[in-house]
Amino acid sequence: MYHFSFNKHIWLTSKLQVVPNGRDSNPKYRGVKIFGGAPAVAGNIIVKQQGCKMEPGLNTYLGRDFTIHAAVDGIVVFGKKKITRFDGRKYLRTTVSISQA
Repeated sequence: MYHFSFNKHIWLTSKLQVVPNGRDSNPKYRGVKIFGGAPAVAGNIIVKQQGCKMEPGLNTYLGRDFTIHAAVDGIVVFGKKKITRFDGRKYLRTTVSISQA
């Protein structure tokens, strides 16, 4: 008969190392939280973003971590704004604003 020794402890610890060196960051849950046409209450988070990818418009403000919040109660409106750079290049920027109903 053959006898196989199976070290259960070594097998389990090796299976637990999914991420190299055991380090992983927590999810940030970024993105649009309230979409266009939906009602928002003052203080609600509309967009969580990294950097200023969308700009705050009327009745919204930018938080410390670039989160766009509603300043007043109303309906969320997304729009586009043309930006001209110093060298003449033109870009479209997305703006987030609140229209008071």
